[in-house]
Amino acid sequence: MSLEITKGLFKFDFTDQHAILGVPLDAEFNDIRKRYMKIVRRLHADTCPFEDPADKDWANQFLSKVVNPAYNKFSKESDRKEYSLLVTTMAKRVAQEQPKQQQVESEAAKQLASAKDLQEAYQKAVNKLADKQYESVEQALEAIGQISELNMVYLLRKERVGGGRIPTQEPTKTATPVSPATTTAAAKPTSTAAKPTTTTVTSPPPSPKSQDSLAEQSCRRAQGFIDSKNYAKATLELKEALKREPKNSKGHAMLAMCYFQQGQATMAKLEVQKALASNPEEPIALEVKKKLEQSAASGAKGKKGDDKPGGFFASLFGGGKKK
Repeated sequence: MSLEITKGLFKFDFTDQHAILGVPLDAEFNDIRKRYMKIVRRLHADTCPFEDPADKDWANQFLSKVVNPAYNKFSKESDRKEYSLLVTTMAKRVAQEQPKQQQVESEAAKQLASAKDLQEAYQKAVNKLADKQYESVEQALEAIGQISELNMVYLLRKERVGGGRIPTQEPTKTATPVSPATTTAAAKPTSTAAKPTTTTVTSPPPSPKSQDSLAEQSCRRAQGFIDSKNYAKATLELKEALKREPKNSKGHAMLAMCYFQQGQATMAKLEVQKALASNPEEPIALEVKKKLEQSAASGAKGKKGDDKPGGFFASLFGGGKKK
């Protein structure tokens, strides 16, 4: 089954599981489960009300190949935490993108961009779309795209201190508006409509450190997570940095350290090789390489003292508080 939606967070090659399930980004698991059961009753072959056999087949496939995987992202606490970190990272990425990528088409998203009470307006808008989300094939796909636009606007506004109003911008007559989202599922055609006008949700103003590359900013955030021993979140930040700058030697070296600290020697070696390929003098990579060689020689994963963040990491970054 093909699911191609180019609205909201989907524009960033991100599968918006909240939009698929029709729940807000801050929904509790019990609410997500209730919503999932409601969708199951709607799309399951035994209870699906669609009369057209092709629509019934689409509903059954969509449930098994799209809705069920989306729900699985929330069914376990560990998976929920991991997905929550991905959403957090996505929020930062969206805020740093060019205005063209932040354009929205749906009227609901345009209104949310300047709503006074962000939280209340967001909840109402998502719930309104979710109420009729799975009444038809075309409506399901369109609603997913519109909810994802709401999620994008919500994340952008939350990135601003206090969630203040965000100005919107209509394209000029000479500008080429973004075409409607292409939504394809099980070869079901969508109806032809006039191209809507687009609204640009502007990102927060650049920080004083905006001269740094986006990869360097991600590395700096990752260092903060490393200092607090949150290697999982540091790993996500570093992977995001390396998407932007694949040959960033410092990013690969720091990622190698995170893998090393989590006992993933093979992944650490790979990242060390990538770091040294870009910069043979990268000090962090050389230190991790030395630790890996010591571990291999002794048959252990690393010495307890030196490999703790307070020892190994502090020696690299000057961390640790002076007594």
